[in-house]
Amino acid sequence: MEGVKADISALIGNTPLIQIPTAAGSGRVLAKAEYMNPGGSVKDRPALAIVRAALREGILPGRELLDATSGNTGIAYAMLGSALGFRVTLCLPASASNERKAILRAYGATVIETDPMQGSDGAIAVAAKLRAAEPERFWHADQYSNPNNWKSHFETTGPEIWEQTGGQVTHFAALLGTTGTLTGTGKYLGPKGVKIVAVQPDAPLHGLEGTKHLPTCKVPAIYDPSVQDAMMEVSTEEAVDACRDLARNAGLLVGVSSGGNVAAARRIAETKPDALVVTVLCDSGERYLSRPFWQEDA
Repeated sequence: MEGVKADISALIGNTPLIQIPTAAGSGRVLAKAEYMNPGGSVKDRPALAIVRAALREGILPGRELLDATSGNTGIAYAMLGSALGFRVTLCLPASASNERKAILRAYGATVIETDPMQGSDGAIAVAAKLRAAEPERFWHADQYSNPNNWKSHFETTGPEIWEQTGGQVTHFAALLGTTGTLTGTGKYLGPKGVKIVAVQPDAPLHGLEGTKHLPTCKVPAIYDPSVQDAMMEVSTEEAVDACRDLARNAGLLVGVSSGGNVAAARRIAETKPDALVVTVLCDSGERYLSRPFWQEDA
């Protein structure tokens, strides 16, 4: 029938741009609504690229997909595994939100919770040990080193932003986690004259799940610092404030990394009235509703 998609993966990408309210006199801020992907986050894009490559090479479904995740890539893997017929085992910090863990288990993934104090680096180490112990059982997708991660954004996110803005985008800003979004989108938009701004938490201990404070963590192999024109820092408090503001004043319920992205994009726009800054709404705030900050006053 016309309009019917072959499988869930066909719905990934082509997310809309949403206007983000800014202060008077600021430039414009637009954000990719990545929570509208079927798996609910920007991580659907790299997960699909990684899985498709493994299917082409005959790695899947013969072995079990194994990876470290802060939650969203894992959810995308689990969704795709359910749809395409392969098993998924995921290592993630125990500090990941209860909502993320529940979604993973609902899709049928095996979840191994790791030391929350070691963050994503601890989850990566546990996944590496599992792979070494049972190489015939597990295929380590390794999103932090797999080039299909950043390539997915080079092939989809960057071109979509360019087309949707009619080539008028002046800046692209994104928090660093696996660094795939910044690296891939930056490789596409940078050569077109767009300023690429990397964003990271302002301290080693922070509340921005899935993001990395690069000076104090293991830097992902796919990270390419030559892509960026500048580096900004955002605090957990700024990100949380932006989340509450977007929910209460713009009708946008988004997660904390989205709040960090918007906080950084607004800061850029405040200093550049003629700018058109694009960032990413990584996932929905529904994955974080157990966090107490939602009950606090803005």
